[in-house]
Amino acid sequence: MKIAIASDHAGLEMKDFIGEVLKQKKIDVLDLGTNDTASVDYPLFADKVAEAILAHQADLGVLVCGTGIGISIRANRHKGIRAALLYSDEVAEMVKRHNNANVIVFGGRTMAKDEVAKRIDIFLNTEFEGGRHQKRIDMLDM
Repeated sequence: MKIAIASDHAGLEMKDFIGEVLKQKKIDVLDLGTNDTASVDYPLFADKVAEAILAHQADLGVLVCGTGIGISIRANRHKGIRAALLYSDEVAEMVKRHNNANVIVFGGRTMAKDEVAKRIDIFLNTEFEGGRHQKRIDMLDM
């Protein structure tokens, strides 16, 4: 499995942490930036991850900005991307089980690293249920 990761400046520390968490799980990480604390525009990094997934250069994506909200809004503008902000453990499970999210999002300024690591585990260890949920996912890209 290959996961593309990216963040703006506010999410840099969390993005780097997530990259290490994924590498410890023997997951191939495609780091698409940013790589320093200079102010950058989060939509550009959401686009990079979305484009990597849509071009089949990555299986999943992880995005981080200050709250996770702006970057998830931008990612969801791409047809075929289902980005979800994992603000609780239950959400981490349900976005995979029912929505088959292909991008998970975190807030670099609003979430603790231990919570983020736990939610990544929950998401990665949950299976998509398919069935009636697939019909709804298909409707998202109509």
